[in-house]
Amino acid sequence: MRDLVAKRVLVTGGAGFIGSHLCARLLAAGHEVLCVDNFYTGRRANVAHLLTNPRFELIRHDVCFPLYVEVDEIYNLACPASPIHYQHDPVQTTKTSVHGMINMLGLAKRVRAKLVQASTSEVYGDPEVHPQTESYWGRVNPIGLRACYDEGKRCAETLCFDYHRQHRLVVKVARIFNTYGPRMHPNDGRVVSNFIMQALQGREITVYGEGNQTRSFCYVDDLVEALIRLMATPDDFTGPINLGNPHEFTMLQLARLVIALTGSPSSIVFRPLPSDDPVQRQPDISLARRVLNWNPTVELEKGLTETIGYFRSLIGTKAG
Repeated sequence: MRDLVAKRVLVTGGAGFIGSHLCARLLAAGHEVLCVDNFYTGRRANVAHLLTNPRFELIRHDVCFPLYVEVDEIYNLACPASPIHYQHDPVQTTKTSVHGMINMLGLAKRVRAKLVQASTSEVYGDPEVHPQTESYWGRVNPIGLRACYDEGKRCAETLCFDYHRQHRLVVKVARIFNTYGPRMHPNDGRVVSNFIMQALQGREITVYGEGNQTRSFCYVDDLVEALIRLMATPDDFTGPINLGNPHEFTMLQLARLVIALTGSPSSIVFRPLPSDDPVQRQPDISLARRVLNWNPTVELEKGLTETIGYFRSLIGTKAG
């Protein structure tokens, strides 16, 4: 459905996995979309189908530097989100989260735009509380290999709330849990893309530890719907708010399901757990249900089938 009032919307990280789906949804709603990406992990192919739309504009830009545009709303999604990418250049990852946040908040302050910050479940670290509610402060190792992302996002949240308190800026912080779907980077090192690529290529499926650690997987269409609903909430609602699927799966369950859905001959092998890898991660989405009237609707098997189809088209092969 088209919105009643068309807006000019900035999406940073707009050529990334989640950002490209968000851009498409905003265009479908009748908005003008300014997509900004430095293409570190985002890809032009993700938004190629949008380039002919006269309400879509693509700009190559790094949010670590100021951006001077006129917009009504900002979705700040710019930052590598997978360990293999954010650990490749950890200093730049922290800069993207912190400097990028300062620049986007500065832009929002100048043009009085509303801003949704894409934070992460990683702010909870390796949690001692299960499932995680927004009131939980987390258990993050500030000097670990993942800290560039975890602490960068925590600092970005702090900046959002300080700008809100000090400058009365309209901000909304979304803590995004594991998201998957078409346009994931095939080599991003995340578990869904890893398992699917290994299965489609007939390689061994790598499970860390004994495969008992859990994650909750949210299909990208469900997440984008939640982000749009969050932007539409009253100005006095800031979050943070958990966005994710509360249904929990072990890594071993996921591996077996991927093998079944791909028809792959792959076997499962076990490797030592990486440093600071959380044992459990599951969102409490009571707040999202109440405030956004939102609940994920795409079951894991259906979402994985769509994602597998996308990866098949990328590599041009069929397993089994």
